Amino acid sequence: MMLTDPAEKYRPSPLITLPDRQWPARQISHAPRWLSTDLRDGNQALAEPMDRDRKMEFWALLLRCGFKEIEVAFPSASQTDFDFVRDLIEQHRIPDDVTLQVLTQARHDLIERTFIALQGAPRAIVHLYNATAPLFRERVFKQSKAEIVALATAAAQQIRTACEAQPETAWTFEYSPETFCFTEMAFVLEICEAVADVWQPDASRPMIINLPATVEVNTPNVYADQIELFCRQFSRRQAVCISVHPHNDRGTGVACAELALLAGADRVEGCLFGNGERTGNVDLVTLALNLYTQGVAPQLDFSQMSEVLEVVTRCNQLPVHPRHPYAGELVFTAFSGSHQDAIRKGFAWRASQQETLWQMPYLPLDPADIGCSYEAVIRVNSQSGKSGAAWLLEQNHGLQLPRALQQDFSRCVQQHTDHHGGEMTHYALWQLFCRQYGVDQPTLQLLTASSQSDNHGQTTLNASVSYQSCTLSLQGSGNGWLSAGVNALRHAFDLALTIEDYHEHTLGKRSESRSVAYISCLDASGNRYWGVSIDNDTARAALQALFNAASRFPARENSPSAPRPADGETSR
Repeated sequence: MMLTDPAEKYRPSPLITLPDRQWPARQISHAPRWLSTDLRDGNQALAEPMDRDRKMEFWALLLRCGFKEIEVAFPSASQTDFDFVRDLIEQHRIPDDVTLQVLTQARHDLIERTFIALQGAPRAIVHLYNATAPLFRERVFKQSKAEIVALATAAAQQIRTACEAQPETAWTFEYSPETFCFTEMAFVLEICEAVADVWQPDASRPMIINLPATVEVNTPNVYADQIELFCRQFSRRQAVCISVHPHNDRGTGVACAELALLAGADRVEGCLFGNGERTGNVDLVTLALNLYTQGVAPQLDFSQMSEVLEVVTRCNQLPVHPRHPYAGELVFTAFSGSHQDAIRKGFAWRASQQETLWQMPYLPLDPADIGCSYEAVIRVNSQSGKSGAAWLLEQNHGLQLPRALQQDFSRCVQQHTDHHGGEMTHYALWQLFCRQYGVDQPTLQLLTASSQSDNHGQTTLNASVSYQSCTLSLQGSGNGWLSAGVNALRHAFDLALTIEDYHEHTLGKRSESRSVAYISCLDASGNRYWGVSIDNDTARAALQALFNAASRFPARENSPSAPRPADGETSR
C-alpha cells in the first residue's frame, strides 16, 4: 500500500546549480536531427519483437516520413537483428541520404560481430553505450569510476580501429553515458572527454555524444540544466553533435526533449507514438507536430497520419490511445457543448475572413494538415449543446439552422441521448432531425398548389394535401403564399396558428440547387413549433415547412374540422 510519508522510502533527485541558465529565455526555431529507434529500442520492448517482414514494412514507413537516421538493430544481440542489417545492405535498401545506426555494448566480441553485420554499408553510425551512474557502478557492475572509463575508452579504440579498417564506409561514432541523468556531472564530463580523446572528432571523423534520460528521475527543467551545463563545459562542444534520448517514466518525455533542445541539444532519439521500454521513449510524432504548430518545419512528414497509425499499430501490435496527441481517434473531437459552440463559431469566422493563419478554438492543429477530415471534430452525446448538432447538420447536409431552431433541436437530442445513452452517429442525428421536423415523411404532405392574386394584393391559395390517408383540398387568402397558407390551415384544422419566424437558404451555389425553409409557428398559448422542408422550388419549400410546423401542434388541434376530398379524389 502507499505510504503516508513517502519520504521514509524515496528521496528527491539532486538539482543542478546553474543560476545563470540560459535555456528558459530561448525558443526552438528549427528542427533537430531526428533518430528513430523504433526498430531497435522500440522493438526490444515488444512482447513479440518484429519479424523481418514487419521490420521491413516499418523501415519503409520511416523512409516515407522523412527520417534520415534510423537505428535499426542491436546486431550482436540476435540473429534476426543481424540478418536485418545484412538485408538492408545487400538488397540496397538504404537511400543515399539515409544513415543506418546500430547499437553495441562495450564488449570486445559484441563489437566484432557488429562490424561483421555492417560490412559494405555506405554510411553507418556505431552507437556504443555503458552505464555510468553510481547505482549501476556499485550495485550492478561493482566497478570503480576508473574501471568504467577504461571500459568505455577501450571499446572506443576498438571501434575506431575497425572503422579505419573499412574506409569504404562513411562512419560516425556515437557514445552514450547510459544513465546520464542520474550520474554525477563531473564524472559524465570525465568519461565523455576520455572517449572523445580516443575518437578525436572533427569534420572528417564525426561524433555524437548522446545524453539519455534512461530513466526519468527529475523534472524536465533539471534535465535541461544538465544538458546546458554539459554543453558549456565539454571541451570539444563544437566538434560533436549533442543528442538526447529521453524516456517517459514520469510522463514528461516530450517536455524533457523540448527543454533539452532549448538547452543546446542538436538531435533527438525516440519512437513513433512513444513506444519503448517501460513507459516508452519520447514520442517523435508529438515532438515534430509541436514544432509544426509553432510554425517550425519539422522536416518530417506526417500528412497521412492514418497510414502511419495503421503501419505502426500493425507492426508493434500495440494500440495507440484515442487521446494520444495529434494521432488519437478523439483528439480533434469535441463532445462538450461549450467547446462545440466555440469551434463552430471559429470555423464560421475563418470562412468569413478567409484567414491564412490557423487560429481555431480548441484546435491547435488543422486536422486537414495530417490527412484528417472535419467530420470527427464535433460528435454528439448527452454532454453536447446546440452547436454540436448544428455543426454536423451543416457539415453533412448544408443546413444553417436558425439559433432558436438549434436550441429546439438540442433539447430533442438531449432527450434522445439521455434515454438511449451513448453517442449519436451522424446518420442517427439526421434521422432524428427529419422525423422531428417533417423533412422526409410529412404528416401533412403538400401535393399540388396554385395561387391567384387580385388587384388589391391579396393571394388566394388552392392546395391539395395528403393527410391521414386522405387527400384534402385547402383554400385560403392572404398577402402572400405563407399568409394564405396560414389562413387555409386555420380554416381546415381550426388551428390558432401564427407565423413567428421564417428563414430560407439554398443548399448549393448552382442555379438548380435545392432550397431549405425553416418556419416557427405559435399556438394560442404562445408555444413554438418548428417545421423544415427541402425542395427544388422555394415557394413549395416554404409552404411545406409551414405544414410541417402545423403538424407538430397538439393532436387535439390537428384533426380537420371538415375534411373535403379534392375534386376527382377520394379517401385512400
